[in-house]
Amino acid sequence: MYDQVAQNKRRSALLVAGFVAVVVAVGWLLAWMLHAGPALMVAAVVIAGASAFLSYWKSDAIALAVSRAKPASVEQYPRLHNLVEGLCIAGGLPKPRIYVIHDPSPNAFATGRNPKHAAIAVTTGLLEKMNRVELEGVVAHELSHIKNYDILVSTLAVTLVGTLAIAADLGIRMMWFGMGRSRNNSGDSRNAGPLALLSVFGFVLLMLSPLIGRILQAAVSRRRETLADVSAVELTRYPPGLISALEKLRDDYTVVGSTSHATAHLWIEQPQALHEDEGRLARFNRLFDTHPPIEERIALLREL
Repeated sequence: MYDQVAQNKRRSALLVAGFVAVVVAVGWLLAWMLHAGPALMVAAVVIAGASAFLSYWKSDAIALAVSRAKPASVEQYPRLHNLVEGLCIAGGLPKPRIYVIHDPSPNAFATGRNPKHAAIAVTTGLLEKMNRVELEGVVAHELSHIKNYDILVSTLAVTLVGTLAIAADLGIRMMWFGMGRSRNNSGDSRNAGPLALLSVFGFVLLMLSPLIGRILQAAVSRRRETLADVSAVELTRYPPGLISALEKLRDDYTVVGSTSHATAHLWIEQPQALHEDEGRLARFNRLFDTHPPIEERIALLREL
């Protein structure tokens, strides 16, 4: 387990370094295409550094905001707080901040940069559909992510992947605006060629942004879910609880409304549509699924 923690810390550093390298490379390419000189390169380096800094310090808040998570008060959710406190004592962890997402789909995730700055979010659907031992298994799974430092690399991926997607979208809008000006102003016709190339580049970047994001999220190995399952069982000493919870998650086809491809890897189960009757993007979601099949996870836990 200590090796896994050290490996996750190395992955976090590599993830940030890889992101900065991609942004700087894009800035260099744009500077070359627009003949902008070193100014655009400097801007790319500044943007990359600022994004990496923001990702480390504020990515958990961004992930919670994107998921529409609200703080869970002790008065309104005493059972949830009691379970988290008991498991934290058993695992030697500080109690994380607890959030609730008002959504009928049963699901949960953990986020943060380290155990002292961590948070757990659960949906109202999870609280309604899980009994105490099942909910305990899910909470133990999320606490295991915190203990193993999975949350650092997972949460970093949220902001970095989202930054790439936003940059691609903004780039395309700026390119189209520039090309429109060139068509309307014959004096700017000499810029039509570079702007056309830039527009094509923007579209290619937009098309590849899910793939780039998937490569970044590959640093958040699918193996982390299996390790968190095993760690959760070590924490609760009761495999049937998590097994039953995973079976309920497997049989429930509702999808989480407040999620995106950037945050999908955080959840205990794929929060987006995977079957055609759940949504039109099911085939695309299966292509970029960051979770191992639940059946495999259940089978492994039954062998313990």
